Amino acid sequence: MDTHSAASSDTARIVAVVGATVLAIVGSFVGSGVVVGTPVAEAAGGALAPGATAVAPASPAFSIWSVVYVGFVAYAIWQALPAQRANERQRRAGWWIALAMILNAAWILSIQFDLLWVSVLVILALLATLVVIFRSFVSNPPASTVEAVVADGTMFLYLGWVCVAVVANIAAALASEGIDPFGLGATTWAIVVLVVVGVVSVVLATAGHGRLAPAVAIAWGLVWIAVARSDEATAPSTAVAVTSAVVAAVALLAAVSVRVLERGRAA
Repeated sequence: MDTHSAASSDTARIVAVVGATVLAIVGSFVGSGVVVGTPVAEAAGGALAPGATAVAPASPAFSIWSVVYVGFVAYAIWQALPAQRANERQRRAGWWIALAMILNAAWILSIQFDLLWVSVLVILALLATLVVIFRSFVSNPPASTVEAVVADGTMFLYLGWVCVAVVANIAAALASEGIDPFGLGATTWAIVVLVVVGVVSVVLATAGHGRLAPAVAIAWGLVWIAVARSDEATAPSTAVAVTSAVVAAVALLAAVSVRVLERGRAA
């Protein structure tokens, strides 16, 4: 690619990221119900409300979005700086990041229109997109602390949260249709999927060389699932709460352990 073409492509990517950031923020206002729209917890017949399913997190869990959205804005500004225009790392991941933000807005829109199964497809596409970003960033470490925080930190936190959100989303869609795969019951399925999330957290910790942001976001979501189930004070809910809390600890321990081991090898 010649210099002119590269510069044009960089400009297009930067504009796309900024535009996607604006779209994501507008979507967040719609999803919050502050100005227009219906709060996510109340949309789709309350399918995503804290007590709707056995893996629905308590309301405070969603405050993580404030951090993620601040990260979106910080990243959009940072990647548009002259010094970052030709950043090869951002050239590889920038378009994917823009797509992740657009999918976030699309997910909120699907929930606003009560399209639960469409929202499942969207969040699965979002998860796949974030995995691509994760692999791209992990294979090419950041050049500065600012980049590590603004780019990696934001996207990895986003990935960790979506790992939990996708479980809650699928559970909500199934519950809305009265579907109980294999007749195992909500509690059994909740425990199974929470264990799967734990396995995913270990995989991310290993593949990410102990990156903390995905683990922190996963643990955050799991802790609030535990809190929501603890408030219900029934035996099945207690089992889910305990499992969720244990898996949250595993997610954090895995990331810290891998990080310590890798630093020890490098020393």
